[in-house]
Amino acid sequence: MKLVSYNVNGIRAAIKKGLIESLEKMEADIVCFQETKAQDDQVKEALGDVPYHIFSNSAVKKGYSGTAILSKKEPISVSTDMGIEDHDQEGRVITAEFEEFFLTNVYVPNSKNDLSRLDYRKGWDADFKDYLKELEKKKPVIVCGDFNVAHKDVDLARPKANYDKSAGFTQVEIDGMDNFVGAGLIDSFRHLHPDATDKYTWWSYRAGARERNVGWRIDYFLVSESMAPRLKKAEIHKEYEESDHCPVSITLG
Repeated sequence: MKLVSYNVNGIRAAIKKGLIESLEKMEADIVCFQETKAQDDQVKEALGDVPYHIFSNSAVKKGYSGTAILSKKEPISVSTDMGIEDHDQEGRVITAEFEEFFLTNVYVPNSKNDLSRLDYRKGWDADFKDYLKELEKKKPVIVCGDFNVAHKDVDLARPKANYDKSAGFTQVEIDGMDNFVGAGLIDSFRHLHPDATDKYTWWSYRAGARERNVGWRIDYFLVSESMAPRLKKAEIHKEYEESDHCPVSITLG
């Protein structure tokens, strides 16, 4: 089973750049999109007749945030949000229940360039961890998406220049990811590629960052410890260029 996660930075814009053709090439059983920037009906309309069941969660504010899950097999159930009013206005969480696991797709809030949302982000991370651990009481969890944090120095090209200054690499955000991992959620890519360097999933559009590979690894698949033996592959697919992010995937045996 192959699962893909992709922050598309606007699903309609990504489709104009070839996203439908890329979907065919990926041959994934399940695809999770973040930052769809579209309402639920617009997501379905944009994707047309792709061979997937489509489920989405859009923000109250139009053209902002949003998540979607595409699955070849129909899930047992699908739920949206965390059940916390403060967090449930932006379409950032959607969960599909399958026979053997819950799959949660997340677009974690960005702390903003001036870090004005950092305190909110700290609360979000804590509440989201609690949400995942509640799910895990019922069955194993796979959570994927744009976590908007580089976890370790190895996960961004310029750690010293960005540490505790830039959104996505403050100690508060790093602590949040530490807490997910500390709660027994395994970073699938780092689990299978402990020594990998220069492996990033997001690049600024400025100054040819992608061509020079001055990037950040901020897109993840985290899995419950009981799922770890099933992890056969965890990959970063830099060849897809419909967004400032690239897709990441795992393959389960």
